[in-house]
Amino acid sequence: MTIKRLTEYAHGGGCACKIPPGELEAVVSGLVGGPSRGVGELLVGLDDGDDAAVVRIAGGTAVVATADFFTPVVDDAYDWGRIAAANALSDVYAMGGTPVVAVNLLCWPRELLPMSLAAEVLRGGLDVAREAGCHVAGGHSVDDPEPKYGMAVTGVADPARLMRNDAGKAGVPLTLTKPLGIGVLNSRHKATGETFPEAVAAMTTLNRDASAAALEAGVVCATDVTGFGLLGHLHKLARASGVTARIDAAAVPYLPGARQALADGFVSGGTRRNLDWVRPHLDPGDAAEGELLLLADAQTSGGLLVAGEIPGHPVVGELLGARAGGVTVEVR
Repeated sequence: MTIKRLTEYAHGGGCACKIPPGELEAVVSGLVGGPSRGVGELLVGLDDGDDAAVVRIAGGTAVVATADFFTPVVDDAYDWGRIAAANALSDVYAMGGTPVVAVNLLCWPRELLPMSLAAEVLRGGLDVAREAGCHVAGGHSVDDPEPKYGMAVTGVADPARLMRNDAGKAGVPLTLTKPLGIGVLNSRHKATGETFPEAVAAMTTLNRDASAAALEAGVVCATDVTGFGLLGHLHKLARASGVTARIDAAAVPYLPGARQALADGFVSGGTRRNLDWVRPHLDPGDAAEGELLLLADAQTSGGLLVAGEIPGHPVVGELLGARAGGVTVEVR
C-alpha cells in the first residue's frame, strides 16, 4: 500500500473546508424559531449561530452540546487528532462551559490508509480530551474516500454565567487569546510539506484557561475564531449583539511566517469566501487587501475572541454603538 501525505487526501484543510457562511445561513434559516417541546429549556439554539447549543435542565444545570470534524490539516496523524479534539472542545469553552464527555467522529478510506494510522488519530484525540478532563466514550465511524475526524462533545455550564455571541455591549474592549495565521501556514504545509511547530502548538492548546479567565473577569460575550476567520466571527458577534466592532489591525498578533505565507500566495478559498461574505458589512479604512485576507484567514482551533480584558492577552479592538448602513466591523 503506497501512502501519500495525509493532507494530500483532503480537498481542503481543516476549518477552511467549512461550507461558506452565507450559504450555510441560507440553508438553516428555515430551521430557526418556533417552540421547542424537548426536555428542558433551550437557552442557545440556531438563532445567532453561536458556538454550541445550550439547554437548561432540571436542577438548573446548563447542558452544552456541539460537534466538529474536518479533513487533515497536518500530515502527522497523531497531531491531527490532537488538533481536531482541541477544536471540538473549544466550542464548549467558548460558551463558558466545561466538557464532560465526547464521542469520536471518524471517516476513513480503509482501502487507501491503514487502520493503524486511524488509531494514531484517535490516540491524539484521546490524549487531548484527557488533558481537558473529558471522557471519551466510543463514537461512530464510516468508510469514506476522504479522511475526516472530530468529536461530538457534551459539557455543562452555569446558565447564569454563559458567554454568548449576542451579549456584546458598546464600550467593551475586545481580546484575542491566540495569534492568527494558522490558515495560511496550514495551506503552505499542505502545498509544500513544510512544517510549522508553532502553528501546531497553537492549534493543540486548549482554550480552557482562557475561558476560565474570561469567566473570572465577568465576561458575558465571547466566541472562538475558527473557519470563518476573525472578521467572520466578529461580524456574527456584532450582528447578534446589535453593535459595531472596531479592530485595531496593528494590535492583532500573528504566528511567525504567516505574513510571508500570505505574500507567497498560500491563501485558501475558504479565507477568500470569508472576506467576500463580510465585505458588504465592512468598513476597511485604509487596510490593504492582504491585511484584510489575514484578518479573514480561516483558522483551525483558533483562540477565543472575548468582549472584555483577560490578563496576558492582547486587546485588539473594541465594541462601539451600532452604525447605520449595515456596517458591523471597522478596521483601523
